[in-house]
Amino acid sequence: MNKKDYYEVLGVSKSATEEEIKRAFRKLAKQYHPDVNKEAGAEEKFKEIGEAYAILSDPEKRRQYDQFGHAAFEGGGSGFSGFNAEDIDLGSIFDDLFGSSFGFNFGGSSRRNKNGPVKGKDKLVSMTLSFEEAVFGCKKSINLDLNETCETCNGAGGFQEKTCSKCNGRGTVITEQKSMFGIFQTQTICNECSGSGKTFAQICNKCRGTGHVKANKEIVVTVPEGVDNGYQLRISGKGEAGSNGGPNGDIYIEFVVKKHDFFERDDEDIYLEVPLTITEASLGCKKEIPTLENNVILDIKAGSSTGDKLKLKGKGIKVPNSLRKGDMYVILNVIIPTKLNRKQKKLLEELAETDLDDSAIFKNFKKRLK
Repeated sequence: MNKKDYYEVLGVSKSATEEEIKRAFRKLAKQYHPDVNKEAGAEEKFKEIGEAYAILSDPEKRRQYDQFGHAAFEGGGSGFSGFNAEDIDLGSIFDDLFGSSFGFNFGGSSRRNKNGPVKGKDKLVSMTLSFEEAVFGCKKSINLDLNETCETCNGAGGFQEKTCSKCNGRGTVITEQKSMFGIFQTQTICNECSGSGKTFAQICNKCRGTGHVKANKEIVVTVPEGVDNGYQLRISGKGEAGSNGGPNGDIYIEFVVKKHDFFERDDEDIYLEVPLTITEASLGCKKEIPTLENNVILDIKAGSSTGDKLKLKGKGIKVPNSLRKGDMYVILNVIIPTKLNRKQKKLLEELAETDLDDSAIFKNFKKRLK
């Protein structure tokens, strides 16, 4: 019987690398595996793919195939008589393809999911803070609907517990399908006991067999100093109840911080723009400015300009869960008046007649005009 070219079967070129051949096989095997694809001809296609991979994944067999084609494996001339599942590490490949939950088995040994404690689900909650609440820390309350362990049945889900007769306490059931590769075993959760491995003579009326009841809880959150947008706070063990004796999940609080009217934040540093009159900037002055904690007197040097930056060390924001603080930066902004009364205009005109433009900057500029 004429066979298709193995390279054509896998959809790769004759110069394909070992990794390219492996990727192609995995993709096609996932598409045509009998447990996944129930269409007519899928199983035969799967066998064809497996045979092609068995030859091309082996460097020596691939060399023989490249030289002699299919004839290299017919009539016993090469010592290879047909396809053999042992030529492929099927267990490893199918684990990579479908995950161990599919329970593929070649050779008869069974896989089993142990029914152990399961941690409860985590909860992510968004909390909005004012700028001051984020900087100085605070206490906030949140209300959440959470699954709690049912007190009536202590989370069991029922009374008079007994071993599930369908799965014999395993929590999973296994179905088998024979193929030329061996026995494929598909492992699924038992629908009789929902994977717990046990059933009850009487189901708990309060939780209806789930072991959990929905309850509204108020949780007080201690917000540390210095949190910022996107910062997450973990509250351990306050999330959804676990199963089979597993611990509760956690609650994660993600903060959204409102902007301040004057301060701008950059991590633990803050910035404040301070307006100056032209006389304050020219003559220098002492300027009272706000900080996060109180007002301070800032010494403005004569001749200050817009954009000058002054640093106040340690006047920034505390780093969460640390003793370190950021700094505060004051950005000067010299305001040029747009409306002048008669007296102000006269004073500026008299000032213009002096030698204010006798500085190096003005002199260099005038030179360029010549």
